[in-house]
Amino acid sequence: MEVINNTMQKYIEKANVLIEALPYIKEFSGNIFVIKYGGSAMLDERLKQKVFQDIVLLKRVGIYPVIVHGGGPSINNMLDEIGKEPEFVDGLRVTDAKTMEVVEMVLSGKVNKDIVSNLQTLGVNAVGVSGKDGNILTAKKKYINGKDAGQIGEVEKVNTDLIKAVIDNDFIPVIAPVGKDCSGNGYNINADYAASAIAGALNANKLVYLTDVPGVLKDVNDSESLISRMTVKEVASYIEQKIISGGMIPKVECCVSGVEAGVKTVHILDGRVEHSLLLEIFTHKGIGTQIEK
Repeated sequence: MEVINNTMQKYIEKANVLIEALPYIKEFSGNIFVIKYGGSAMLDERLKQKVFQDIVLLKRVGIYPVIVHGGGPSINNMLDEIGKEPEFVDGLRVTDAKTMEVVEMVLSGKVNKDIVSNLQTLGVNAVGVSGKDGNILTAKKKYINGKDAGQIGEVEKVNTDLIKAVIDNDFIPVIAPVGKDCSGNGYNINADYAASAIAGALNANKLVYLTDVPGVLKDVNDSESLISRMTVKEVASYIEQKIISGGMIPKVECCVSGVEAGVKTVHILDGRVEHSLLLEIFTHKGIGTQIEK
């Protein structure tokens, strides 16, 4: 009898999870969510499948996911194979002509199509494109502290026509962060910045960053000090107080740019946690940091 009771309790808990999710499903159905996919969630096969399952569920309940992905480790692996040493300035990849070839080949080819294949295996339609397709990302050369670091780009303009056409035809767009300028020169664009620009142009309801940190912490040495929610104004204050520092600053600045461009809320999630997307979006408490206007 005790075994039956325990089993029944587990079923009741599952039912409660579904009930808790219902109002969020109703609220978000019909909205666009831009998901920046990167970090450990791209490298660990088990985590990869959990992320794809989450995205498929979002699609099944009427949400329109748009995926913008990175692929740094895969680029490094390919550069290593051809005997080329990766070089970075302020966290951005120095991109000479040969590196640009590798970036396009890996991002627009291998990584992009791997994501598409995984989603389609789970029963949803997906289309992989680069920012060059349909002039999605028009870019210009980005100088880092006045230094020319090659074909690193920053987004000047986002054309959403192709993205919306893909969504309207019941496909999930999967976008590699590669763009071009008006002369056709190709640029490697940081995926965080690309996701922010695309989410803003789409007036997305949510922009979600899957990272390797729990979110913004008041104390980086205390995972329990998570700041669950903050406003754009508070972000500036936290940076001044050095609560937000180092590599977290550009990440949070991307979040702020997204909000200021029209995204309703931006979320920083720990992609190392299984089903982090669902836990953040469909539960009262959530598990990451939410930034709003």
